[in-house]
This record gives sequence, C-alpha cells and structure tokens, in this order.
Amino acid sequence: MSNEKRARERVVQQRQHDEHLQESMLNRAEAEVNSPSNAEAVTQEQARELLTQQRHDDAHLQESMLNRAEAEIGISNHPSSSQQQS
Repeated sequence: MSNEKRARERVVQQRQHDEHLQESMLNRAEAEVNSPSNAEAVTQEQARELLTQQRHDDAHLQESMLNRAEAEIGISNHPSSSQQQS
C-alpha cells in the first residue's frame, strides 16, 4: 500500500471520527435540553415567578382595601359629617 493511499485512508478515518464526535455532542446537547430535569427547572422557575406576582397582587389588593376602609372611616368620623347627622 502506498503512502498516498494510507494518507487518504487516514484522512477519511479522521473525518468519520470527527463527524461521529460532532453527532455525539449534538445528541447530548439535545438530550440535555429535552431532559425532564431541565423542563422541571424551567417549570419551577415559572412557578416561582407566578407566586411572586401573586404575592405582589395580593399585597396591592390588601393595601387598596385598607386605603378604602381608612377613607370610609375618615369620612364617617369627620366632625362635619357627624354634625349633619344630628
């Protein structure tokens, strides 16, 4: 076998090895992206964000209700309004 033929075979083998390595890396990356643990992590992050938003909304609602109650109490306890009722 000539040196030139061996060199060509070695180049072909190296290309096949590189293609196999690239395909393996791609398969691993796809498996990692589609793995349940990654999906679970995304779901947990979304749940945390939704919970934080819900807490923020609840705090805002509670503050609004408190402000309305204080406004109603302030109006009914106002001296001029109690004189009008007498």
